[in-house]
Amino acid sequence: MTYKSSLCWIRRDLRLSDHHALHEALRNSERVTIVFVYDTTILENLEDKSDRRVTFIHETLKEIDLKLREMGSALVTLVGDPRNEIPLLAKKLSVDAVYCNRDYEPVAKERDETVYNLLQSSGIAFHTFKDQVIFEGLEIISQAGTPYRKFTPYKNTWLKKLTNHDIITFQPKFTNLTSIKQLGKFVQYLSLIQIGFKNTKLWLHPGEEAASKRLAAFLKKIDMYDKHRDLPEVDGTSGLSVHLRFGTISIRSLVRAAYKRKSQGAQLWLSELIWRDFYQMILNLYPVVVEETFLPQFKQLKWPGANSHFKAWKKGITGYPIIDAAMRHFNKTGWMHNRLRMIVASFLVKDLLVDWRKGEAYFSRYLLDYDLAANNGGWQWCASTGCDAQPWFRIFNPITQSKRFDFKGNFIRQVLPEVANFSNKDIHFPAATSIETQKSSGCIIGKNYPKPIVEHSVQRERILSFFNKSKTHKQEK
Repeated sequence: MTYKSSLCWIRRDLRLSDHHALHEALRNSERVTIVFVYDTTILENLEDKSDRRVTFIHETLKEIDLKLREMGSALVTLVGDPRNEIPLLAKKLSVDAVYCNRDYEPVAKERDETVYNLLQSSGIAFHTFKDQVIFEGLEIISQAGTPYRKFTPYKNTWLKKLTNHDIITFQPKFTNLTSIKQLGKFVQYLSLIQIGFKNTKLWLHPGEEAASKRLAAFLKKIDMYDKHRDLPEVDGTSGLSVHLRFGTISIRSLVRAAYKRKSQGAQLWLSELIWRDFYQMILNLYPVVVEETFLPQFKQLKWPGANSHFKAWKKGITGYPIIDAAMRHFNKTGWMHNRLRMIVASFLVKDLLVDWRKGEAYFSRYLLDYDLAANNGGWQWCASTGCDAQPWFRIFNPITQSKRFDFKGNFIRQVLPEVANFSNKDIHFPAATSIETQKSSGCIIGKNYPKPIVEHSVQRERILSFFNKSKTHKQEK
């Protein structure tokens, strides 16, 4: 069916290339207007008015608008509740259809259902498309016809099912965009101040062009991904999680790039992309994970961790250098290396016995690449409460992890200059050194750097006892 006029509503797909909904809108409409809504139902809950994510979005939209203006059109930007703004704009522009890509978060699904009903009542079509994942919903199921609860069989089926059709390029043809003249008063520039936020310096460049450059740079070293991905001092990861989160690059382009390479590094990176699909599937089909544990036997756990320990963890003053370096770097940049995310999450839950939901909430507040599905999945994995999580009796030793993945202490030294003069051996746990060593290193524990707030060996026994209290848990082991 061809429509005279359509809206393409972009949300977490902030790009103009390889864009499923935009491709379909332009293919099936005589005139297409592209719109973005600064969602006040989200923005009003952001306490920090220097939120990096808002800056990232704003700068990305500026790039999109500039590209559209070069083609004689412009981006329509609105501020408000999309449930009201999209149907209202659709009426004002007299469009026949609204196009967008699907979102799998519970609140987003409710939002889209409301928009669909309002549009339908006005005789306006609402078309949604799969774009941010390769497979969605029940496309990947077991032979029994049920969703997978374990990643490895899910991955195996995912790979068997994958065809070239699943990763085709949806390249829009910009021959029928609504012109700036036709848009008239609907074209407006909104500064961050007008939205109620301040500009914040980012550790990476936002936008589609930056994402493409980042991918090109990573592909030169992707074959070493398996060897370098766990080392925080090495630039061995793709750094594309932020771009994936906001859709400045398509997941299909990443899978295409990885799938055709057969090295261990490329295949391991592809596996990480499949994990992303897996967690999106879990969130989509089991939205209960937003509030509760995926595994019901852990639903009633009452975490006894002290709030003072949670505060020390947030500030990076635990006395464990790898934890403190990771958290301080995170607080400064809004980003954390994936291995460090696992280490600090495990420490909060299994060393400090703090409820994983507190850590999840802290990450959700400050992570530049925050994604509900991945964040929730990762935290429940570390807490042993999630889908295909690590066993509850597996507990990371933060000192051992530090020695293994930051063996020379270079990452720690970059962030914690106060401990920089300790030897490569002692820097991982300077509290164990003699007072003479501390004096010669210029760092007295308890004065220049915090004393450890807990003893790992003691806390390890506490967490084992904590989980062991349930007969269900004993049976599971």
